[in-house]
Amino acid sequence: MKAHVSSILLGVRDLDRATRFYTEGLGWTVKHNYGVSVFFEQDGGSLIGFYGREGLADQVGTSADGSGFSGMVLQYIVRSEDRVDEIIAEAEKAGATILKPPAALQWGGYGATFADLDGYVWSLAFSAQGKDQPYAE
Repeated sequence: MKAHVSSILLGVRDLDRATRFYTEGLGWTVKHNYGVSVFFEQDGGSLIGFYGREGLADQVGTSADGSGFSGMVLQYIVRSEDRVDEIIAEAEKAGATILKPPAALQWGGYGATFADLDGYVWSLAFSAQGKDQPYAE
């Protein structure tokens, strides 16, 4: 198995609400809307799809009940501190919960963290030191 993610599938409580958050709030473009799932344009990254939480849990053979930190963080690396600030403002306006506002990070970079409407954690980061970063934009 290679160190590669082909797609990221997220189980959401309200598919329409999650779709609006990412399209209207963060500017994502829907590639396919199948009614029970929505997939977004890749823009050079991994394919991201949303399913109803119950249906996705059933598909993978687990319970949809869950609470607390899942142990998963989606990281979004950008090329400037200003872009971190812009994205966190967009996310907050769209209804995200800001977990950590933009600030200097312990390891020397700059970043912020938010949770989307279903509690998925996004870590935004910038580092002037990095030469070979997997930039999202």
